[in-house]
Amino acid sequence: MLRYEQGVASHTGCVRKVNQDAWLARPEQGLWLVADGMGGHARGEWASAQIVASVADGVGAEDLREASAELTAAIEHANQRLLAAARADGASIGSTVGALLVRGGRGVVLWAGDSRVYRYRAGSLTPLTRDHSQVEQLVAAGLISQAEAAGHPMGHVLTRAVGVRDTVMLDRVEIDVLPDDIFLLCSDGLTRPVADVEIARWLGRETPERAATALLDLVLSRGAPDNVTLIVLGCDAATQVKAKRLSRAAGSSGPSHAVRRRCGTPWRTRP
Repeated sequence: MLRYEQGVASHTGCVRKVNQDAWLARPEQGLWLVADGMGGHARGEWASAQIVASVADGVGAEDLREASAELTAAIEHANQRLLAAARADGASIGSTVGALLVRGGRGVVLWAGDSRVYRYRAGSLTPLTRDHSQVEQLVAAGLISQAEAAGHPMGHVLTRAVGVRDTVMLDRVEIDVLPDDIFLLCSDGLTRPVADVEIARWLGRETPERAATALLDLVLSRGAPDNVTLIVLGCDAATQVKAKRLSRAAGSSGPSHAVRRRCGTPWRTRP
């Protein structure tokens, strides 16, 4: 059994007027998710919220394969709702998604778009997802370097998302989950202004809650040009008694106002 400790932060940023990100953190279900909406203020916020709502109500199986199938079906259900709304409005509505599902010592990562999932283990940060973007395709083809990709003007152009095709295209990887592993789920509002080496530094030296706080502060100090949402999840061995106690603790899902802070103003966790 594993026990989870988590920290969550979500902020509109210093430029945008509406937070189109949404998140889900359900340790009692072994389920975490970040979504980044697209399609204008109200539509983007609604799109990401639809994914969170669909997944929150649709995943409950104890078996990893069955739960993974439920998660896929829940995201597909949200995809159909977004498509129907887009056709009715005559406008584009979509969202990225990055999700982590854990059962015992195994986990599944599902994603579409450029919301990312990382694993920090033994001092090393490993991306478990690969952005579905035109820039990432250029990198994969050897046409540009990773350094050139970081500031590329086409960086926001996605090749996959929820709500843009009749059937959503999700990538999936199955992983092992060990005690002392730390996972990070985040929207691109974190990874554009903050380098992986900086992320690793904070994950390796702080608790999940303080790491989430510090990373959000870092983004805000750099002007936060986009919405930013992140979930930091620490895994630890737990006795059966601890696990039962944890399972009774309520998880949470995140509306766009999950964390309210002013740009440039440090925020400290209460003791």
